[in-house]
Amino acid sequence: MQLTRRIKHCRECGTPVDYRIPEDDNRERATCPACRTIHYENPLNVVGTVPFWEDQVLLCRRNIEPRRGLWTLPAGFMELGETSAEGALRETHEEAGARIELLPLYTVLNVVPAGQLHLFYRARLLDTRFDPGPETLEVGLFRQAEIPWHEIAFRTVRITLERFFEDRQRGRFDVHCGDIT
Repeated sequence: MQLTRRIKHCRECGTPVDYRIPEDDNRERATCPACRTIHYENPLNVVGTVPFWEDQVLLCRRNIEPRRGLWTLPAGFMELGETSAEGALRETHEEAGARIELLPLYTVLNVVPAGQLHLFYRARLLDTRFDPGPETLEVGLFRQAEIPWHEIAFRTVRITLERFFEDRQRGRFDVHCGDIT
């Protein structure tokens, strides 16, 4: 699958780049014809949590695009200088104002068309006091039957929630991997 080319100019010298296959490579790269710098484009990591309290999960109603007004798990782009776990903790605090105990990695989902990798951790809520940040309109705790499934913002969130409730019913949580192509 060919993604939209994002690099237009060389980050080193500002010259418009060409997309071509460099020597000793196997795919097109943004290559500067002036200084010969090769620019590599890699997937972005999205990190988040599945915060739960007893038989409920915490969802956030988005106050930003894309998908403003729809429900999601607390998640966002991983920052440089942090681990995926640190990013998931930060995003949960920023979006929901929730205090959590981070549990093991839960879902790893490749979102190929968007050039993203989504990583969700299970997270035990330490209390039910929340202080949503500016990216969130509201937060809520939902039992499985109460989740607004038709208002879920992203496929990765839907998949993660479906696996969570299936695993909860089984009494065993596994790591789930998948691809959205």
